[in-house]
Amino acid sequence: MTKLSLLKIACAALLVGAAPLSAIAQEPLRIEITEGVIEPLPFALPTLVAENPAAQEWAERVTQVIADDLVGTGLFRRIPNDAFVAQITEFTPSITYANWKAINAQALITGAISVDGDQLNVKFRLFDVFSEAPLGEGLQFGGTTQSWRRMAHKVADAVYSRITGETGYFDSRVVFVSEAGPKNQREKRLAVMDYDGANVQYLTDAASIVLAPRFSPTGDRILYTSYETGFPQIYQLDVGNVSRVSLPVPAESMTFAPRYAPDGQTVIFSAAMGGNTDIFRLRPGGGPEKLTNAPSIETAPSYSPDGSQIVFESDRSGTPQLYIMDANGGEPRRISFGQGRYGTPVWSPRGDLIAFTKQNEGRFHIGVMRTDGSEERLLTASFLDEGPTWAPNGRVLMFTRESAGAEGQPALYSVDISGRNLRKVPTPQSASDPAWSPLLP
Repeated sequence: MTKLSLLKIACAALLVGAAPLSAIAQEPLRIEITEGVIEPLPFALPTLVAENPAAQEWAERVTQVIADDLVGTGLFRRIPNDAFVAQITEFTPSITYANWKAINAQALITGAISVDGDQLNVKFRLFDVFSEAPLGEGLQFGGTTQSWRRMAHKVADAVYSRITGETGYFDSRVVFVSEAGPKNQREKRLAVMDYDGANVQYLTDAASIVLAPRFSPTGDRILYTSYETGFPQIYQLDVGNVSRVSLPVPAESMTFAPRYAPDGQTVIFSAAMGGNTDIFRLRPGGGPEKLTNAPSIETAPSYSPDGSQIVFESDRSGTPQLYIMDANGGEPRRISFGQGRYGTPVWSPRGDLIAFTKQNEGRFHIGVMRTDGSEERLLTASFLDEGPTWAPNGRVLMFTRESAGAEGQPALYSVDISGRNLRKVPTPQSASDPAWSPLLP
């Protein structure tokens, strides 16, 4: 993937014609995305200005992706271009705010595109209409025309961040299991896509069942479970050259549910040995280290962002529940105490929440709770929802939802942590087991 250069446009140029910030009485434009109910913020996004003829075909594409990213969060509403009382025909810091107040736009995004051969440059500015001031400096992104979607995502990330105060998540990828065929003869292969379902690439064939892919903290490697030997074994795949290696674990053991530590080198996983399933750690240059030792099933481990603790699923209390232990093992403490069965815990990249799957009274839910087990909230409910994964900013979850019946198929959905904005993620075929990457470099 082509890396994009990031250049700042002179701040002084942005302030031409803008009221001094010290003179503005109105609070700066801001959305609090943890609110339970919110009215989407109306924004104006004129089609980016094509600064040369070769850029014309890209202007509409980039503009549309920026708009789709923002509107897709449920936090923003785009004002149609045909409602504008004025048009943006050049990239200038001079804005007539009255024209945008007239259509009740609260934010205005302007931008321009230029193309030279296979090189494409996108620049943009963001304005708070009612405060009559720019929000931050203008930015410019450059890369090849093949990376045009990344540049659009980066613009949307910057806009999202400035208005919400949160890190964006649009310039990221998701690895998942692409599925085809009937339930009793399902073909599965690993695939990776942009967060919004675009640019799908297949990483494995359908010769053997694959499960539970997980990105490394740097996004360059993927851990997953494969049944190509007849029983589950863990492999590591290099995303760049699609080469893979098996991990140095006992060949006679069943290993599954792998996940990287925050250091990107240590791997934690479950293994069935001697009739029992425990959690193991594999550090560079060493062999598997056993972290749990109980006559119960311990699985689905996930590190805290600082690497000091591990949350996992265990049935040691009689039903599957969630527990947290020190990263080196030791006596765990139970954190789930609601009705039902809990599983697939995943620690938020922000460190404040743990997402999980819950089964209760014949329904499946995706939920979140504090790391001490308090403030449990169920975000979804359906015939089968499972396997949450966090967006890089810790504010959105993606998961698998499967429909009921013999013809039921899995699909990917996303929801924000307030339980709002449930959306289906488009994929070419049925899909399951999503895992979000970090933001791309």
